[in-house]
Amino acid sequence: MMLTSYSIIMIMLLSTIIMMLATLLSKKQIEDREKSSPFECGFDPKSSARLPFSLRFFLIAVIFLIFDVEIALLLPMTIILYMSSIMMWATISTTFLLILLMGLYHEWNQGSLEWAS
Repeated sequence: MMLTSYSIIMIMLLSTIIMMLATLLSKKQIEDREKSSPFECGFDPKSSARLPFSLRFFLIAVIFLIFDVEIALLLPMTIILYMSSIMMWATISTTFLLILLMGLYHEWNQGSLEWAS
C-alpha cells in the first residue's frame, strides 16, 4: 500500500517536471511584430472597431448553431428507441423532424440560406 502511494506521487512529480521542461524548451526566442499581434478573424486589429458587420454572416452563424444543437438532440433518439415503445418513439421523432423541416423551409423561403444576393 505504501509503495503504490509513493509511486503515484513520483509519477505525478515526474510528469510535472517533464511538462515544465517542455514548456520552457518550446518557447521561441524570436518574436516578430506580425506573430505577436492578435488575429481578429481577418479584421485589422489596429483599425476602428465600429466597422459595419455583415448581418447575413451573423444570421448564417445563428442558423448553424441552431441546427448543430438540433443534431445533438437527434443523435440520442437511436438509443431511446430500445427503451420506449416504437409508436411513441416514432411520434416524437416525426414531430421533431417536421419542426426541423418547417424551420428549414421557412429559412429557405425567406432567403436566409442564400449567401450571395
